[in-house]
Amino acid sequence: MNNVSEWAQRIRDNVRTVFFGSEDTIDKLLVALLCRGHVLIEDVPGVGKTVLARAMSATIGGEFRQIQCTPDLLPADVLGVSVFNPQTSDFDFRPGPVITNTLLVDEISRATPRTQSALLEAMAEGQVSVEGRTTVLPDPFFMIATESPVESEGTFPLPEVQKDRFFLSLSIGYPELSDEREVMKSRKTKADPISEMKTVTEPEEVKKMQEAVFGIHVSEPLRAYILQLVRVTREDDRLMIGVSPRGSLALYKGSQALAAIRGRDYVTPEDVQDIMVSVLRKRILLKSEQSSRGLTEDEVIEDIKTKATVPPMQDAV
Repeated sequence: MNNVSEWAQRIRDNVRTVFFGSEDTIDKLLVALLCRGHVLIEDVPGVGKTVLARAMSATIGGEFRQIQCTPDLLPADVLGVSVFNPQTSDFDFRPGPVITNTLLVDEISRATPRTQSALLEAMAEGQVSVEGRTTVLPDPFFMIATESPVESEGTFPLPEVQKDRFFLSLSIGYPELSDEREVMKSRKTKADPISEMKTVTEPEEVKKMQEAVFGIHVSEPLRAYILQLVRVTREDDRLMIGVSPRGSLALYKGSQALAAIRGRDYVTPEDVQDIMVSVLRKRILLKSEQSSRGLTEDEVIEDIKTKATVPPMQDAV
């Protein structure tokens, strides 16, 4: 899997020229891209969510569109609309920004539930249906949505069904002191550093890397381990909802992609454990009494890791 690993390193190095957060964050974005999934970046304002999304888009090439969500945003503003053409006396369809290779949905929780749900078909089926017309989205199609967890006024929380459509979720966190110093240095000029970024891959190469991930070996003991982890979430008394079959499949695929990025053609228990929190945190629902006590989804998942029997390393190959 040297090809995938080398490809990932090219992207990582390029994104790091403008985004100074952890490489682990970039790797998890790549995991979602390789698995044809979508990403929800949830963090406080100002930590670089939009910068990371734009940098990734500039790096992988293809067409890029951005939607700035507001309460008055309509589904037609996202999907497209038919406009009357007086020259032909007919209606011409004008595609919306969702028809692109990389879509940034900024502050998705500020859009109304009706507009949020307009993205479900695109995320799950790779197509959109408007006025009886079905349009297949470009391949690859990669959606990155951002939201702030600290704001409630004027926002509409994502329903569980939409959270489950995201392949994984990320929290960037505050940068290290050295990284924040680099951010200051990079803003010495008026020019937007992202506008000067080079494209280091193309959509066709992305598709080849996506195909390569399917060949990563997952041993039978590791498959049983993944299923055991998922089963524990469904039996945990602290949870109202456990992980769905879509979640177990995402954990399986995500482990394959992470192994490929790390240069291996087989998955290890460490791969499963390292991607587990990001893949599962939005696929479980805490009981209200647990949330009121300050318990978090991440803490539950970390605890669940200790309740499943880890297969020996020799069983991974």
